[in-house]
Amino acid sequence: MKTTIVTVCAILLLSVFTTAQSATLNPVPNTVFVGADGKFETAPDTALIQFNISTQADNAKDAYDQAAKQAEATRQVLRANGIDPKLAEVGFFSVNPQYDWKNPKHKVIGYQVQTSVSLKLKDFSKIGPVTQQLADASVSDSQSLSYTLDAPDEAKSKAVADAYRRARASAQSLATASGRTLGELSYASVDTFENIRVLAPMQRRAMPMAMAAQGPAPTEEFSPQNVTVTSHVNAMFLLK
Repeated sequence: MKTTIVTVCAILLLSVFTTAQSATLNPVPNTVFVGADGKFETAPDTALIQFNISTQADNAKDAYDQAAKQAEATRQVLRANGIDPKLAEVGFFSVNPQYDWKNPKHKVIGYQVQTSVSLKLKDFSKIGPVTQQLADASVSDSQSLSYTLDAPDEAKSKAVADAYRRARASAQSLATASGRTLGELSYASVDTFENIRVLAPMQRRAMPMAMAAQGPAPTEEFSPQNVTVTSHVNAMFLLK
């Protein structure tokens, strides 16, 4: 009798452990549950240039005035390339006091003004001139460039379709191996992700403008990286 009790307890513990491991979906008789990843790669249609404007001065007004000059230089670069400055978006704007932490009284020794700017471009031929001219104008110490899709819905649908085909193929293989026939879809869940590849920040080069103009910009003549949209599909099929 004691052996029987121990065996029953072990079975109950195993049942609890199994349920915890597959808590996402309860087992359903005469069904098969599978998961699969899919992806779709396509050329990007949008370039995203991001950079910060950051200045520091002894007082807040001087720091603000310097930031305003850099912002105006940014607007001039955009207009020179036929881009409406309104297309550039400001992410944040902050004015922060800078303290002397070595001084027990934490005396204010200056002020820093920061703002972030992002610009989306459809015309990739403008990337090189814009990034180069922003560097020449000493607007920002670094810039980052990434490529994305302005309307990713179609790419996501194709990634989902690819994941579903893979999930159904796995379910079909399992059904065939078990001597059953795969039936209709009973349940499904979908997750999609867009993998945006960001190029390393382009540091401002310490050289005169005349020297910089002799060669092409770092991004010229290269092809932009493809955008990859991935999807994961969980699917349950009936078994006949």
